Amino acid sequence: MIKTFSSQILLKNLIIILYTFLSYFANKKYIPLTKIPFHYIIYITVTILKKENYAMKAAEVVAKCLKKENITTVFGYPGAAICAVYEAIEKEGINHILVRHEQNAGHAANGYARVNNAPAVCIATSGPGATNLLTSIATAYMDSIPVVFITGQVSSDQIGRDVFQEADITGASEPFIKHSFLVKEAASIPKIFKEAFILAGTGRKGPVLIDIPEDIAEEEIDFKYPEKLSIRGYKPTTKGNKLQLKRCAEAIAEAKRPLICAGGGVLLSGATEELYALSEKISAPIVTTMMGIGSLPTEDERNLGMIGRFGKEEANIAVNKCDLILFVGARVGDRAVKSPTFIEKTTKIIHIDIDPAEIGKNLTSDIPVVGDVKNILSALYDVVSERNVPLWTTKKEDNKDKTFAEKLVKRVSEKLSEGGIFVSDVGNHLITAANNVSLKKGARFFTSGGMGTMGYALPASIGAYLASGKDTVAFIGDGAFQMSLQELATIKQHNIPVKIIIADNSSLGMVRDYQKAKNLKEFAVSLDGSPDYLKLAEAYGIKSALVDEESDIDEMLDNFLSAKEPFIILCRTE
Repeated sequence: MIKTFSSQILLKNLIIILYTFLSYFANKKYIPLTKIPFHYIIYITVTILKKENYAMKAAEVVAKCLKKENITTVFGYPGAAICAVYEAIEKEGINHILVRHEQNAGHAANGYARVNNAPAVCIATSGPGATNLLTSIATAYMDSIPVVFITGQVSSDQIGRDVFQEADITGASEPFIKHSFLVKEAASIPKIFKEAFILAGTGRKGPVLIDIPEDIAEEEIDFKYPEKLSIRGYKPTTKGNKLQLKRCAEAIAEAKRPLICAGGGVLLSGATEELYALSEKISAPIVTTMMGIGSLPTEDERNLGMIGRFGKEEANIAVNKCDLILFVGARVGDRAVKSPTFIEKTTKIIHIDIDPAEIGKNLTSDIPVVGDVKNILSALYDVVSERNVPLWTTKKEDNKDKTFAEKLVKRVSEKLSEGGIFVSDVGNHLITAANNVSLKKGARFFTSGGMGTMGYALPASIGAYLASGKDTVAFIGDGAFQMSLQELATIKQHNIPVKIIIADNSSLGMVRDYQKAKNLKEFAVSLDGSPDYLKLAEAYGIKSALVDEESDIDEMLDNFLSAKEPFIILCRTE
């Protein structure tokens, strides 16, 4: 294909050539080519021949945009409509992780983004490739995870004609997306990508979709990436109102039993240090939502554990007894607070969140504060008075008999290296994990909190490990495992040393328990016909072992975590 010059570069070179000739004409009647300064000839020749000085395919521009955003790894599954982009990212040297299902690409990007606290990238083709992303888009949206989804689309002149593998992904994803772009002009791609990464990674973070028609990806354009960009109408509040902060300080000073509830926003904002400092200064114990687990070390005396329907008894008692509660980066959903009206009547409520839509949605707040959690906690620390009093309640020693699965979760999480990550899937085993995981400072706990997506943990652990390089354990029920077990091939192909614990009770345990609680007939919850998981691991060439009550847990877990390759443990539960 004949390349065209970038207009700016071409003009620059013409000026140089013209200047050279004019300079010589001023002194000589003619210009022998041999007398044109050699360095000019070299400069012009090299400049012209450099590929980056030519207009390039829009697909190549996509790859260069990703490089500009410091994207080194993407997750995806190719197809005809997105092949041009795939060729471009390969040429740019961007690492691509080939998953075995597009939904899992989205979950893997989710885990990657949560570790880096910055946008990650997922790629799929048109039609079913794009629609397979919908669950992972919704999962990222509900948990405020910044993922940029790039999809191929049929040629722009074919859109709306129901051609092969056409799907309106921008329309289909609308309820679950922070923003979506259908690229209509190739020249708009740099600006679109800049906007997408800004939107995904600022304010209340979340997924953004870019849909690129196949013909537009083949067009040639000049590449110039905007360093800064102002998006009309998009100005998220990051600093709290000073008057509201003063009101918070006054309310804290008056409180006798203050309590902090840390949600996922604390981790998304990177505000764990600020949270702990404020807790110390005002002598307030801390409870967490499920998404807030890991906001402070599990064994810290001020950490009372997770609140809510499946939470710790002492955490829920503290919520009922406190006279002031600070909800920090917490949505305050139905699983966290079962009786909002009770709390509203008996407790003064401060609600801190970057999304003003969340404040007052589920719980009426006395003092709303909109802004970035890290900024607000830091500013609040500066204006509150120090309370030199003991914590009004502290963590109690857990003397309850534990099941083998509960013991296993506690022991493996305790053994995680600094910065290690424990990823739990969804089901009864999630409750086991949330209430028994023991995290040191810096360790992380991931799950699908808002959407409750089964099949999340295995692909998310892939992304988490690739972003961190730290111990990464996926704790998965047998039902959830069978929704994404094909990603064992991805783990093997890329030699990703994720450690997997399968909790096998041969049923959909949470659904079964719900049926019992509602006096319904136990139906459609048996997982008879499931594979032999140890033989399945062998088929994929992955090391595995059965662990039960008779096993030496500590020795097994040491071997499990120290392995430089993927490893599966099977734990049979009731």
